[in-house]
Amino acid sequence: MKMKQIKELISQMTLEEKASICSGADFWHTEKLERLGIPATMVSDGPHGLRKQDEGADHLGINDSIKAVCFPAGCGSAASFNRELLTEMGETLGNECQAEGVSVILGPAVNIKRSPLCGRNFEYYSEDPYLASQIAGALIKGIQSKNVGTSIKHFLANNQENRRMSVSAEVDERTLREIYLAAFETAIKEQKPWTVMCSYNRINGVYAAENKKYLTDILRGEWGFDGYVVSDWGAVNDRVADLKAGLDLEMPSSNGMNDALIVEAVKNGTLDEKVVDEAVEHILNIVYRFEENRDKTAVFDRDKDHEKARKVAEESIVLLKNDDILPLCESQKVAFIGKYAQKPRYQGGGSSHINSHKVTSAMEAAADNANITYAQGYVDNKNEVDEVLLAEALEAAKNADVAVVFAGLPDVFESEAYDRKHMHMPDCQNLLIEKVAEVQPNVVVVLHNGSPVEMPWLPKVKGVLEAYLGGQAVGGAEYDILFGKVNPSAKLPETFPIQLEDNPSYLNFPGEGDTVEYREGIFVGYRYYDKKKMNVLFPFGHGLSYTEFAYSNLKLSAESIKDTDELTVFVDVTNTGTREGKEVVQLYVSDKESFVIRPVKELKGFEKVFLMPGETKTVTFTLNKRSFAYYNTQIHDWHVESGSFTIMIGKSSRDIVVTADVEVHSTVELPVFYTTDTPLGDVIKNEKVADMIRGLFANNVLDSQNAATEASSEAITAEMMEAQMRDMPLRGVLSFAGDLGIDMNKLQELVDQMNRMNQ
Repeated sequence: MKMKQIKELISQMTLEEKASICSGADFWHTEKLERLGIPATMVSDGPHGLRKQDEGADHLGINDSIKAVCFPAGCGSAASFNRELLTEMGETLGNECQAEGVSVILGPAVNIKRSPLCGRNFEYYSEDPYLASQIAGALIKGIQSKNVGTSIKHFLANNQENRRMSVSAEVDERTLREIYLAAFETAIKEQKPWTVMCSYNRINGVYAAENKKYLTDILRGEWGFDGYVVSDWGAVNDRVADLKAGLDLEMPSSNGMNDALIVEAVKNGTLDEKVVDEAVEHILNIVYRFEENRDKTAVFDRDKDHEKARKVAEESIVLLKNDDILPLCESQKVAFIGKYAQKPRYQGGGSSHINSHKVTSAMEAAADNANITYAQGYVDNKNEVDEVLLAEALEAAKNADVAVVFAGLPDVFESEAYDRKHMHMPDCQNLLIEKVAEVQPNVVVVLHNGSPVEMPWLPKVKGVLEAYLGGQAVGGAEYDILFGKVNPSAKLPETFPIQLEDNPSYLNFPGEGDTVEYREGIFVGYRYYDKKKMNVLFPFGHGLSYTEFAYSNLKLSAESIKDTDELTVFVDVTNTGTREGKEVVQLYVSDKESFVIRPVKELKGFEKVFLMPGETKTVTFTLNKRSFAYYNTQIHDWHVESGSFTIMIGKSSRDIVVTADVEVHSTVELPVFYTTDTPLGDVIKNEKVADMIRGLFANNVLDSQNAATEASSEAITAEMMEAQMRDMPLRGVLSFAGDLGIDMNKLQELVDQMNRMNQ
C-alpha cells in the first residue's frame, strides 16, 4: 500500500483507534481494525529458528511452540565469517515465516559480547562491531528477500542479563559510537530491517524505550531507518514518553491500559496527535508490506531445512587445536565419550528456544561406523562425579585408538534472564577429560557452549573442536569434521581469555545495583588484549584447517589518499595443502601514530574464499573513511587523523601475515580554541599561530632556560626543560620567562587573535 493510501486510512481513524494500533492485540499479534479493513499480523521469536506460538504464549520458551528447525545460534553462525551462508540461512527462515504466516521474526541479536559471562552471549555474534553488523546484515538480507521482516535487537547497550529491566549502562559517547552503536549501524543503513527492537535497560540514566537521542535522532535522523520501533516484551516504562521518543509499537498488549494514557495525553495537550499518527504510519507500512507480499505457496519443508542447518553448522565449528590427530580415520577404534555425543546441547534457553522437529547427534551420525563405541561419562543436571559412568568412560578410552570427549556447558549454566558466575565448565567434566587423558594419549575434546570457557586440561589433549551451540544438525556436522568429510573453516568471533580475570570488563561487570559502568571504554575483546600484549587462550579470528594457506602479493590501489577517497586492497591467497578448503582472509587497520588513544588494530574487512589444492585467488577489499576513522567527541562525528596507517592481512588478530602502509590525509581540520591555560607545546604544533608565539617568547624563554641550566646543571637537564616548557600553560610563561613587556590582559588579546586566525 502506498504511503498516501496509508495516510488516508489514518485520517479516517478515531483517536482511540490510532492508540490501539500502537500496542499489540495479544502476545504475538498487531491490532486489527475491522472497520477499515486493517489486518492483524503475527510476529515470532527467532533469531536462529522459528519459535511460533499461538496459544499459551510466553517470552521465555516455557511453553511449546510449533515444530521447527533450529539453526546454529549466533555464537556459531558468526564463526562462519560467511555472509553468503548467512544470507542463505536467512532465505530459509524467511520462507518458513511465509509458510507459517509470520510477518516479522524477532532477530538478529547483535549486542556486543562485552563479558564472557553475559547469559545471552549464545545469541549474540561477536565482541567486534564490524563482524557483528556484517553477519547481521547478511541474515537480514536473506530473510527480507522473502518479504518477511526482521527486528534487529536489543537496541541499545544490552550486554548483561543481570537487572536488565532496570540497570543503567553508563557508557561514554565515543565508546557507544565505535563499539555498541556500530554493531547496529551498518546492518540498519545497508539492509533496512523492517523493525528495530529497543532494549529493557537504561542508557546513561534514560530507558532505551524513551530515549529520543537513539530512537529518533540517530536511528531515524542519521541512519535513515523507516520501519517501526517495537519494545522488548514488557520494556515500556512510560507509554507517552516512549511514544514521544520514537517507540511505535508496545508489545505485548497492555489490554488497553496504555492506549488510554495515549488518548488522555492527546486530549489534555501533553502529546501532539501528529506523533501518534507517525507511529501508526510506521506500523501500518510494515503490516501492509507483509500482507501485500504474502506467499501462499510457501512450504515449510522441515527435513530439507534440517540439511540447510547442517550446512551452516559445518561452517560454524572452529578447530581450535590439532596436534596431528585430526582428521580421524573410520578404520580407527574411536571412543565417543560424554552425554553430548548422544544428546547434544545445541541451543540456549529462553525466548530463542526452538521446538526442534528432530535432532542429529554425533552418535546417530556415526550409526554406520562399527568402530565407534560410546560411554556417557557424566550427567549434566548436577555437578557431581558419577563414579560408575567415569569408570565406564575410562575403560572405553583405554580400549580405543582415540578418545573424543563431548563436553561443555549444561543448560543451567547459560540462559536468558541471568548471567554466568564464572567461566568454568562443570568440575565433573573437567575431571573426566583429565582422567581420560591419563589413560589415552590421543584425546580430542568437542565443546558445546555459547561463550568462552576456561580449559585447564588444554595441554593434555591433542585436539579441540569448538562446536558452540550448533543447532539441531550439529552431530552430523561434528562427525563429518572429525573424520575429514568436511574441512573446518570457522574462526572465533571472540577472544577466549585464559581466565575470567583477564577480561577487560572484569572489575565492572555486572555493576553495582542498577548501575554498570563501561570503564574499559573502546577496549573490548581483542582491542584490549592486543593493547595490553596479554596472552590469551585463543585469539579473535583464530581457527585451523586441514589444509594450509599462504598469502602473498599484497597491493594497495594508492600509496596516499584523502579521507574522502576509497582504497582498494588486493592480496593473493594460495591453498598450499592437499585438501580443498575455505579460508577467512581478515583485514585489520592500524593507526601507526595517533594523538588519541586507539586500539593496536581493528577489523575492517573479511572475505571467505574457497580454494582447491594449489589454487590461488586474489581477494579484494574496499576501505573508506570509516575504515581509518575514530569518533571525535569534540565535533561529534567520525574523524581521520592525517598520517600513516598499516593495512594488515591476517589469519587471526594475532597471526598477521602481510602488511602495507598507506598515507591518509584528513580533509577536515578540527576546530581549535585556545585559552591562557593552553600548553605552549599544543600551540607550537599549529603552524598558523606557531611563529607568533615563537617570536614573542623565544629569546626570553631561552635566556631563562640557559640561566637555570647553568645554575644547576646536575638538577636540571635539557629534557626536563623541554618537557616543562612543552606542558607549561601560556599564562605560566609570564612568570618564568622574564620581562616580556605584556601582562595578562595583553596575553588574552594575543590568545583572541590566535583564535581568530584559526577560524
